[in-house]
Amino acid sequence: MSELQDASPAAPGSPAGSSPAAGPDPSGQPPVKPVIAAAAAKRANASVMGMIIALVVSIAAFLPIVLMNPSPKTDGYRPNVNVSATAQNAAGVAGFTPVAADTGDTFRANYARWESGAGSGVPAWEVGYLTPKESFIALVQTRTANPTWLLQQTKNAPMTGTRNAGGRDWELRDTGKGEKSMVLTDRGTTVILSGSATLEEFSALATAVVKSLESNPPAGASSSAPGATVSPSASPSP
Repeated sequence: MSELQDASPAAPGSPAGSSPAAGPDPSGQPPVKPVIAAAAAKRANASVMGMIIALVVSIAAFLPIVLMNPSPKTDGYRPNVNVSATAQNAAGVAGFTPVAADTGDTFRANYARWESGAGSGVPAWEVGYLTPKESFIALVQTRTANPTWLLQQTKNAPMTGTRNAGGRDWELRDTGKGEKSMVLTDRGTTVILSGSATLEEFSALATAVVKSLESNPPAGASSSAPGATVSPSASPSP
């Protein structure tokens, strides 16, 4: 007996033995592709272009104003510090007239104050100076200096020599890292200048300090001889 063979007819339009082709969407409708009407698209483009044009017009209107009024060139905040007046006010509690160096317009003071010495035990007059080259020099003056306090003020820098300024030989101390100090004991007080400025700027300020010292009465002149403070070069006892 011969084998039975499948006699089912192939789907119309497709090769025999192949799967039937995928038909249309079951709903019978083709996929919908959203289409923006030409008028709507034109309005959208016009809105974008209008925003761009308005932005350009605004920038063009304000640009001349900005160019005609450039930002002021400043060196930062400059407080108005009256060193002389503050020194006179501090003289009563200091026991001496604090130095008020007359530096003209070359050095600018950014603070001047009397420090009671609550933490260090050494009350002192303090002034901060900005130099012509935008460095900084701190001035400290006291009549009760001691070796430990002196080393703290000079950052333990060793003495590297002397430098004459204002007719006085100042002790020069240098940390070797840019920070340096000039120290002078004169007329009953010890004055320390410390900072990262150049030696020329140190000397200029030190000269003005000496002039101020010479114009003031010696510290404690009525009770003790000038120069009674501890020598700046002394070292703390072990």
